[in-house]
Amino acid sequence: MTAPKIFGIAGWKNSGKTGLAVRLVTEFTRRGYRISTIKHAHHDFDIDKVGADSYRHRQAGAHEVTIVSGTRYAIMHELRGAPEPAFEEILARLAPCDLVLIEGYKREPIPKIEARRLEAANREPLAPSDPHICAIAADHPVADTALPVFDLDDTGAIADFIADIVGLGETRS
Repeated sequence: MTAPKIFGIAGWKNSGKTGLAVRLVTEFTRRGYRISTIKHAHHDFDIDKVGADSYRHRQAGAHEVTIVSGTRYAIMHELRGAPEPAFEEILARLAPCDLVLIEGYKREPIPKIEARRLEAANREPLAPSDPHICAIAADHPVADTALPVFDLDDTGAIADFIADIVGLGETRS
């Protein structure tokens, strides 16, 4: 099995990563590509509500809880004190697709674009110390870089750039 094509979106909190990821998924899907995503959270999170059956299964001690319906399924895996799984382990669990967009995981050695917004919690640039950042998407002018700089909202141009970097080939639409 060949490794999936991957591309990351890195940035500080409130830098526009999620908005860019959502717009890119929409754009690549519109072009006919099958896209998967991985989002890294730096905090505890829940995807089911207190009192829901799946929540009750997890609270009872289940190692994995799978919720299945006619429209989707989700598998929640409780670490129960075990270390966070490696990026490669999570990537290996995904079904085959054309591109995996990664939100977060800013320290992983993968090609990525740095999202920057003036409203970000931290405005220290990541690119100077990360050789895997191959472009910047910002809501303000960016100087002092040799990297390509995109307007954070220019989704089409950013998608074209990513497709070129990862070798997606011609669009399908």
